[in-house]
Amino acid sequence: MDGYRKTYRAWDAEQNCHDPISPRDALPESDLVFFLIDLIGQLDLTPFHQYYARELRGQPPFDVTMMVTLLVYAYSVGVCSSRKINAACERNLAFRAIVGDDRPDFRTISDFRKIHRMAMKSLFVEVLRVAGKLGMVKLGNLSTDGTKMRANASRHKAMSYGYMNKEITRLEAEVEQLLKDAERLDTEQDAALGSRRGDELPDELKRREERLAKIREAKARLEAEARAEAEAEQRRRDQAQAQREADGRKRRGKEPAAVDPTPDDKAQTNFTDPEAKIMKQSNKGFDYSYNAQAVVDSADQIIVAAEVTQAANDKQQAVPMAQAALDNLEAAGIPRPMAADGTPLCIPNTADTGYFSAAAVQGLENIGMEPYLAVERQKHHEASVASETTAPSAEASAKEKMRHKLGSEVGKALYAARKHIVEPVFGQTKSARGIRRFL
Repeated sequence: MDGYRKTYRAWDAEQNCHDPISPRDALPESDLVFFLIDLIGQLDLTPFHQYYARELRGQPPFDVTMMVTLLVYAYSVGVCSSRKINAACERNLAFRAIVGDDRPDFRTISDFRKIHRMAMKSLFVEVLRVAGKLGMVKLGNLSTDGTKMRANASRHKAMSYGYMNKEITRLEAEVEQLLKDAERLDTEQDAALGSRRGDELPDELKRREERLAKIREAKARLEAEARAEAEAEQRRRDQAQAQREADGRKRRGKEPAAVDPTPDDKAQTNFTDPEAKIMKQSNKGFDYSYNAQAVVDSADQIIVAAEVTQAANDKQQAVPMAQAALDNLEAAGIPRPMAADGTPLCIPNTADTGYFSAAAVQGLENIGMEPYLAVERQKHHEASVASETTAPSAEASAKEKMRHKLGSEVGKALYAARKHIVEPVFGQTKSARGIRRFL
């Protein structure tokens, strides 16, 4: 083998430095970027154009269709940072196919996203309208699920309400002492510093006052949240009492304690992202996150509704998400399925046990959905529920009725399909695109 060397293909790194490279020639015709370039220009982008119709000063802005196409393509391939999008416009052929030689900088991209946040929602409906016209939305099974998306906030940048009270007391005492020291120092050095005012704040005092202001602001935020929760609880109690009086019933048990509008000492808020909430993660840990919700159609995994909530669990999300899906379908001009007599059919809606409650079942039925909500968690490798043959009585609980419904052949088939309808959507977002955290 001595002296033998495999012959390789010729390679010269300088060979193509002067060759013009066209994205159309270099990329396959079926590439996603060309589909989006053809599609976005056909959508109604009026909400985006309206902003510029009000502002006629300054240099001409970048073309709206180009900027929308750029953002949609970037998110589709998991590039969310404005700086990374800007870098891709210089180095990536697919991005250059969109922007050409006139590339927006990262600040322009960031500002466009901020300015048109609400217009992006109308773009969602436009895409849904196209999917409906292509026959990709069948409404045979709308599946709902949620996933935790971490916030761009550290657990170390948070403080509990009880600790805030202690910290405010400590900082107030330190600020008072620093003011006394500053006054004494000014008096002693007045003769030597006659050309200066002599009342400049020390850096230590400025830092403590800024920290004190931030803690007071966070404390006020927790107190406002606690007051809102207390008012809601008081309204709920008043309504329950009014209903008991109307029915001629008395309260069972002893009178509950008065509603306390003061936050619990363990209540926390984050200084970096106050809207984020501490939530349990899939790894059994806790972190500041949001609960991202989606409703997905069974035919082609088309998302028909997507929202973000601060609620750590899904118990209250079934009805709002279903209503959001119906609103989007109506806005997109996608008709509901109809019976032979022209009456609208109920749309099957599947979700896991985290969404189940008697109120959720009733709420879904009231808006024309046919709920199939799991009533209990099925253990891994556990055999599926046997088919129920005996119908539950009229007096049966909502859980018993739903258990019977899920035990039917139709119920088992619809609920089993949920795993390959909505769950892959989150997998594609988090694993394939790498989008696991909000900026």
